[in-house]
Amino acid sequence: MILCIETATTICSVALCHDGKPVRVMEKAEEKSHASSITVFIEHLLKEEKTDPGMLDAVAVSKGPGSYTGLRIGVSVAKGIAYASDIPLLAISTTEIMYQGAKQKGRYDYYCPMIDARRMEVYTAVYDYEGNEVKPVTAEVLTPDSFSDILNKGTVLFFGDGTSKFKDIARHPSAHFFDSFSISSRFMCSPAKKLFDNRIFEDVAYFEPYYLKDFIATVPKKNMPGNIK
Repeated sequence: MILCIETATTICSVALCHDGKPVRVMEKAEEKSHASSITVFIEHLLKEEKTDPGMLDAVAVSKGPGSYTGLRIGVSVAKGIAYASDIPLLAISTTEIMYQGAKQKGRYDYYCPMIDARRMEVYTAVYDYEGNEVKPVTAEVLTPDSFSDILNKGTVLFFGDGTSKFKDIARHPSAHFFDSFSISSRFMCSPAKKLFDNRIFEDVAYFEPYYLKDFIATVPKKNMPGNIK
C-alpha cells in the first residue's frame, strides 16, 4: 500500500494505491489551498480504507519540476509521514507522472508534458511510447520552431497546463494536443510500485524537490517604495 502525493501544479491530489493501482483518490484544483487541503485529504483516505500511516509500505511524492510552493508543501508532508512511520520515501518526476496519464489518450510516437512556467516558458520533457525519456527535463522558451527535431520524427502529443502557449504558435502537422489533460496522483501508482520493487528510495533527511530553476521572491507592486501610503 503506497500513499501518493501530487502538488506540483494547481492540482492538490492524493491517492492510496495497492499493487500499482489506485484504490481511492481525492483531489482539488486550487493551488492556494494545498497547505490546508493535503493533510485533510490524507486523513480522509486513510480513514475510509481503515488504514493508518503505520500500515503503509511507502509514501511517494511528485518531486518536480513545478510550483515552488506546491512542491515544498507536498515534499514536506511526504517526508514527515515517511520519517514518523519509518517507511521508504519514493520520488517521481512530475513530467513522468504526466506521461503516465497522457498515454491513456492513445498511441503517439512521442509525448511532451508541459508545465506552465510563466510568460512563454514551460517545464517540459519528451518521452517515447514505452516511457523512455528521449529529451530530459528542461525549461523551454517556446517558439514556432520548438520541438521541430522531434516533430520531424513522428507524431507528438502535447499536454499540460502550459500547452495552450504552444498550440497558438505551432504549425507542424505532427503536433497533437490534449487540451483537457489534468495531472493526478492516480498516475503515480504504477511508477511508485516500480520504484518500491526495485528499492529505489530517497534519503528522508536530505531529499529536496527538483525545482529546476531557483526561486526568486518578488515584492507586490502595492508594497514597493512609492506605492505605500
